[in-house]
Amino acid sequence: MKREAHRVRHDLLLCGGCLALALLMLVLLRVCRDEGGYAVVRIDGETHCRLPLTENTEYVIETADGQRNTLVIEDGRAYVSEATCPDGICAAHRPITRDGESIVCLPHRVVIELEGGTEGAT
Repeated sequence: MKREAHRVRHDLLLCGGCLALALLMLVLLRVCRDEGGYAVVRIDGETHCRLPLTENTEYVIETADGQRNTLVIEDGRAYVSEATCPDGICAAHRPITRDGESIVCLPHRVVIELEGGTEGAT
C-alpha cells in the first residue's frame, strides 16, 4: 500500500511538471508572436513604408507607373491579395509570417520583406 501511494505521488508530480512545461511553452509562443515585427515594402530597392504585423490592415502599393499590389496584414501574416502584374505570382504566394521571409513582384519591382518578430523561416 505504501508503495502504491508513493507511485501515485510520483505520477502526480510528473503530470504536474508536464502541465507546467506545456503552459510555459504556450506563454513563450504567445510572447514571440506578440513581439511584432514589420512588413517592409520596397519599390526599386527604396524603402516605401514599414507596416506593423500587429495591426490588421490592407495597403495598396502603387508604383510610379500606376501599377498596384494590395498588401494585406492579418493576424501577424502578410500576403498580396491582388496585383495588376501579368503573372500574379506574388498574389499566389502563401502568407509570410517569419523574420526574413519575402514576397517579390518582379514586374513591379516590389519586395515585401518581414523584419523582426519570430526568427528563422522554416
